[in-house]
Amino acid sequence: MKPIAKLHVRRPLSSTAEPLSRRRFLQFLSGGAAAVGGAPFRLSAAEAAAAAGLPEPVPDLIPAPQEPREWPAFRRQLAAWREGRRRELNYSDALYRRADFAWVSGNFACAFLMLNDALFYDPDAGVYTVPRFLEHGRSEFGGFDSVVLWHAYPRLGLDARNQFDCYREQPGGLAGLRRAVGAFHRGGVRVFLNYNPWDTETRREGRPDVEVLAELVGTLDADGIFLDTLSRSEGDWRQQLDAARAGVALESELALPLERVADHHLSWAQWFEDSATPGVLRNKWFERRHQQHQIKRWDRDHSGELHTAWMNGSGVLIWENVFGTWNGWCARDKSMLRAMLPLQRRFAGLFAGEGWTPLVPTLAPGVFASLWENEHLRLWTLVNRNEREVKGPLFEAVFREREKVWDAVMGQPAQLGRPFQGVRQSSSTPMPVVGFLPARGIGCYIAGRLEEQPDDFLSFLDEQRTLLKRADWGTAFPTRRTELRPPDPAADLLTATVPAEMVRVPGGRVRMTTEFRVRECGFYEATHAHFETRFPALHGQRTFEREVVLQPFAIDAMPVTNAQYARFLQASGHQPRDPASFLRHWVEGAPPPGREDHPVVHVDLDDARAYARWAGKRLPTEEEWQYTAQGSDQRRYPWGNDWKPDCCNDGQSGDTTPVMAFPEGRSPFGVYDLCGQRLGSGPKASVGTAAPARRFSGAAASTDAAVRRGTSTKGHSR
Repeated sequence: MKPIAKLHVRRPLSSTAEPLSRRRFLQFLSGGAAAVGGAPFRLSAAEAAAAAGLPEPVPDLIPAPQEPREWPAFRRQLAAWREGRRRELNYSDALYRRADFAWVSGNFACAFLMLNDALFYDPDAGVYTVPRFLEHGRSEFGGFDSVVLWHAYPRLGLDARNQFDCYREQPGGLAGLRRAVGAFHRGGVRVFLNYNPWDTETRREGRPDVEVLAELVGTLDADGIFLDTLSRSEGDWRQQLDAARAGVALESELALPLERVADHHLSWAQWFEDSATPGVLRNKWFERRHQQHQIKRWDRDHSGELHTAWMNGSGVLIWENVFGTWNGWCARDKSMLRAMLPLQRRFAGLFAGEGWTPLVPTLAPGVFASLWENEHLRLWTLVNRNEREVKGPLFEAVFREREKVWDAVMGQPAQLGRPFQGVRQSSSTPMPVVGFLPARGIGCYIAGRLEEQPDDFLSFLDEQRTLLKRADWGTAFPTRRTELRPPDPAADLLTATVPAEMVRVPGGRVRMTTEFRVRECGFYEATHAHFETRFPALHGQRTFEREVVLQPFAIDAMPVTNAQYARFLQASGHQPRDPASFLRHWVEGAPPPGREDHPVVHVDLDDARAYARWAGKRLPTEEEWQYTAQGSDQRRYPWGNDWKPDCCNDGQSGDTTPVMAFPEGRSPFGVYDLCGQRLGSGPKASVGTAAPARRFSGAAASTDAAVRRGTSTKGHSR
């Protein structure tokens, strides 16, 4: 037996574990011999890591040694650590053996979907367009296995609605959303609902969040819960979800602790930094059926995530609409994923099995491979870390009698380094496999006897060869241009006399200053430069200036009230496209008594535009709104540069207030309620977020928005 010091092939720089005694280590190697008194022997986490020569705590992505001569010892370290930790945790795979969770290990491609994304919802027709979204996924990425229906951030907190209300108030309500979930299921795609634990200041449900989630899961027929900002669930989540529907899986955003792999089938591998030699995903190595989705949502080069997924038999998260900011995938990365996914899905059982050998030897510098095998075939997954293509011998192996080798990305028989005509006789001599890997690309080779493969194996390879014809190795960012649509036309009311309910605002060339707190939200451009190369530094203040030209216009002196909107409905007969939450604060179809002069809420953008057209006006642009509020001196608030709580509705009452309640808060042009009026939903609502605002929005876009006011311009408006 070698001295214990020799067992550490690599000395972890961050390890704090104490060295094992010889006796403890021999007990560990013996496979769990009884300790004193007959109690089963177990290593602590630190001891298991020390015995294996790994750092403690073992990283989420275990870095691999750079030198190939160290790889065999590294694999032994991994195996020893896995055995020790499973024994120490008394690990049970009972949930992974359940038939209702069999779908999880094959859930490789997960799409992060912003509800009401134009690919998913058609606002003009008022329908969900699931087939269009799924066809986009198939064409661009090779198809989705699941979607996360993201609903709340960044709009949560504008009013009293909570995260669950954001599902309930989707177009068509929960019934409409359930039909969309059914369309996903018919397309073979699983659906995750989102949970935001930080949603604590909106309307309360009066019961634990997990109860509400379980109810929504049952109502919508959902398949999983995405745990936003969490590393794990707490409490009786498993029992609650099992009672609602079979096979509802949990997926954490933050790195999942090893101790919770047993009851969390999936987790994000978010911003996991890999070593130059591809490392090993800790949780995937520990439980081969655990699914991890690689994600670096602000990166533009996704080849590293794809390499980690391919070398570990794991998945990726596809996320291009990042809270309203466009961060699309380049052609090369989409081509790689399209090549990977058919192989991962076809051989999902292999990638979730025990026949995984990380870092088998290769023959080309910068090329790395994992081996996956069962009794009928061997499959090698290769990645090219080089920024140049690689041609020639890639790896070598000993092949059995009558065994053939196929390039599964190219969809054709592989070329061997020696003459190889059809069937090869048994030999113990390794044969080099010759192939081609694009720069930063992937490869896949399969060895087996043709008669042992399924009948459709060769036709599958034909499909892979056809798919390869679409490959594009371009790395240019797919830029999108954001265009501002011109506002609705309005009657020219700028005559000698401005209507009594409106005020005149002069136009001109105006330099506007905008100050805002940086969040992961959309911006004026499709992709703002601040997010181009790194994760944004959140919550800090940013200021920018832009010059705009405003034509003279007239604007209503106060927001549209409940009474005014009631007159509009009576005169026009207007019917909302989606009546689910339309004017839900009204009583028997009329404004609540005593609140006739409060701003109308619970109308959507179409309802607001309909009112404006009926009045011969339109909604103001953002620039018109901001200039009306700030004036030419660009004051911080409509009444001046200092915050004054008695100048606006600051939200403390938990409700709206009459539109003329704060005459001291009028803007330089005499306009009321340009700041602070809470878009509430009733006297019983909780206090919302009505912090002092510097940036003013001219078009209300949510289903709980207020009709702010009408505008008329002289001349053509932007």
